[in-house]
Amino acid sequence: MTAAPGGRCDIRAIDVNKSFGSYHVLRDLCMEVFHGETFVILGASGSGKSVLLKHLAGLLSPDSGRIEILGKDINSLAGEELLALRRRIGMVFQSGALFNSLTVAENVALALEEHRLHSPQRIKEIVSEKLSLVRMEHARDLVPEQISGGMKKRVAVARTLALEPEIILFDEPTLGLDPLMARNVDDLILDLKERVRLTSVVVTHDLASAFLVADRIGMLHEGRIIAAAPPDEFRRIEDEVIQRFIGTGSTWRR
Repeated sequence: MTAAPGGRCDIRAIDVNKSFGSYHVLRDLCMEVFHGETFVILGASGSGKSVLLKHLAGLLSPDSGRIEILGKDINSLAGEELLALRRRIGMVFQSGALFNSLTVAENVALALEEHRLHSPQRIKEIVSEKLSLVRMEHARDLVPEQISGGMKKRVAVARTLALEPEIILFDEPTLGLDPLMARNVDDLILDLKERVRLTSVVVTHDLASAFLVADRIGMLHEGRIIAAAPPDEFRRIEDEVIQRFIGTGSTWRR
């Protein structure tokens, strides 16, 4: 595996295994994600990308091995300690998972109100700040069915950012979007990298998105990260699986 950049390691997976019945999804998987970088995980459908992401979010526990998030073994925590760590991790789901009965602003405010983290006035301020950050302030009073797929993804990111996470996980952020809307979401991830300096993990099979937003790309194959490198180096890795995936695995957007 290509050497990773230096600095603080925010995410570390050590010899992680996970099976569902007889299906061995993750096999002695190891990976590191460093503070402030965008790490993209590529892999074919069914390769375990979403399963890995759920482990990083603390939604699944490995059968063996260790997941360290921000210096803590996430699977050794329970109760308030686990909840406190999970609040430092944000996840943007494939669908966006917005509530159609709520306005854009209400969707962004929902978690803040449920957890009673701030005063009503401060919640309004945070909602405006985060919608402005993703350039969706103009849509605050619309409901999800009135906005495009790409705009829904932006609102979902604003809702995640409202809780001030230190790590954000993106599950197939461009899935189901046309090329223009997909590029719009890519630009949002790049913009956040510059303006917020979050540590991000992006799971995707979209090659164009991967090579545009990544600081490093990891290839997940047969339950392992078989290589990880910056985009230009990743293209040149002489591995049959990687070269076949780059050549035929997805359609490139121009």
